[in-house]
Amino acid sequence: MRVLGLAVDAVGQPVVLLTPLDGDAPRTVVPIWVGTQEAASIGIAVSGEAPPRPLSHDLMRRLLDAVGASVDRVDVTRIEEGTFYAALTITTAAGPLALDCRPSDAIALAARVGAPLFVAEAVLEVAGVLEDDEDVDPADSEDKVAEFRRFLDEVDPEDFQG
Repeated sequence: MRVLGLAVDAVGQPVVLLTPLDGDAPRTVVPIWVGTQEAASIGIAVSGEAPPRPLSHDLMRRLLDAVGASVDRVDVTRIEEGTFYAALTITTAAGPLALDCRPSDAIALAARVGAPLFVAEAVLEVAGVLEDDEDVDPADSEDKVAEFRRFLDEVDPEDFQG
């Protein structure tokens, strides 16, 4: 899978859109609702931009590098009552380790290190939407992506400080 883009739903909640790498039509899109901070972090990583100050996911990458660990893969493993679950698989000096995590954090980290992203078949069946479904209006999606990109252009990482 790969990050197709970011959007904002009707109530202003950020959504990361995942799609298979193959790009065959009709394309399946898996929308995962995420927090504003995580969406901004994913957007920055996917665009290849460098934030003026390290974000939490940049710190995670640096910590892994400092201890000689690497991210092997991210798996969106299941969805329960509308909540997505993920596992982050890393390799450490002691061997491989799978860590339970939020998909948004895993995706933001994977985007920074170039780790592959997988979505379980069961999740695709429940949450996947065919891009040519009548419920999906490409013009509406493009507007939402453009709106979210404007948000990313204007956001300042200091806005997220407690």
